[in-house]
Amino acid sequence: MTNNISRRNFLKQSLAVAGGFLINPFDHWQQQTTEWSDAERLGRVCVGRLDLRLRPSANSPSVGVLYEDAMVVWLREVIGERPMGVFSKTWVETPDGYLYAPSVQPVFYRPNPVETDLPETEIGRGFWAEVTVPYVDFTMANPPVRSPWLKEAIFPRLYYSQIMWVDDIRTLEDGRQQYRVLEHHGSYGDIFWADATAFRRITEDEVAPIHPEVEEKQVVVDLDQQTLSCMEGRREVYHCRISSGTKFNYLGEQIDNWRTPTGEFYIWRKAVSTHMSGGESGYGYDTPGIGWTCLFTGSGIALHSTFWHNNWGTPRSHGCINATPDDSKWVFRWTYPYIGLVPGNIVINRLFASTTFKVIEA
Repeated sequence: MTNNISRRNFLKQSLAVAGGFLINPFDHWQQQTTEWSDAERLGRVCVGRLDLRLRPSANSPSVGVLYEDAMVVWLREVIGERPMGVFSKTWVETPDGYLYAPSVQPVFYRPNPVETDLPETEIGRGFWAEVTVPYVDFTMANPPVRSPWLKEAIFPRLYYSQIMWVDDIRTLEDGRQQYRVLEHHGSYGDIFWADATAFRRITEDEVAPIHPEVEEKQVVVDLDQQTLSCMEGRREVYHCRISSGTKFNYLGEQIDNWRTPTGEFYIWRKAVSTHMSGGESGYGYDTPGIGWTCLFTGSGIALHSTFWHNNWGTPRSHGCINATPDDSKWVFRWTYPYIGLVPGNIVINRLFASTTFKVIEA
């Protein structure tokens, strides 16, 4: 943290700043980053309301309540008591208590130098960029809003690890610089202005293929174990936990069409970043900037990066395979076919080599 603020006061001041967002969510650039640290791991509350507990247990006394997008200092993960009806026993230790880890996104505050050179490419001027701060607010470059998520958002913002296309830059009267950011794939057409230091330019080296000399590759997803394995022949070269489609909606009602289908599929589309939407009325989703996407069913089921929960090992999606940004990126680079940042999106003809997804369940 900064030298003039204690860890304990950081949480209190973060809550005070969060309260200020209610007044004017578009006019707090300096407020939003004043106490964010580049030297500490942080956590962002990614549910509507979360109790801060005295000990890592849902039965422990609450010592405070945090609301969505509140920031905390992430000291470490600890194993505690599992709340009733859930899988994970993991909690986040903060200076002031414990938070249930599945409801806290691990983030960092890593501001970036501003890129003033925007290259001309075959998909237009600009480059792909990843959000590397806990969140960044924005203003509309082309109002009115079009996307369903924007029409419903109280605090419209982009979050750590989301990926957008940067195609312009401007300098405000106070010297702050902003990128114009948009989506190339699946977009409703919304364009934003956002703090340029919040975005890191993605390089071609980051999407370089992994083990391109190996021909026999298969992704195996085990729905019972909630794991994903990358297999080269019979050798496992990568393993991670995932969250697949759930059997129940938010009211606890059983719903079959959210389950991840089993069988053997092949990747038919890959995208560095895409806008994803779907689901039923009242239970739908509409999310921009989803990175490292590999679609493998005709109904749009995909493996992709996830920033809206930290609940690995538990089914909770609308059918897709949720994974961490790092895990999704590794699989994206390892699977066939390989694609570069430009165009950053490919639809695959089955005549060409494509890695298969094998989804199994006992």
